[in-house]
Amino acid sequence: MSQTAGTPRSVNCPTCGKAVQWTAASTWRPFCSARCRQIDLGAWATESYRVAAANPPDGDADDSSR
Repeated sequence: MSQTAGTPRSVNCPTCGKAVQWTAASTWRPFCSARCRQIDLGAWATESYRVAAANPPDGDADDSSR
């Protein structure tokens, strides 16, 4: 990275893409505002975002091969 020690890191808001300085003064980080944070929370609450899970193995298939 080309970042110096005195320069705060800049990240993009996950909701709107606006640049946000990653400092203690950035109240809503990684979001740019309370609104973007609430939009993201709402997406998780309505299951618009999902964490992929592996399908559990089928127990019947293993028993039939014995």
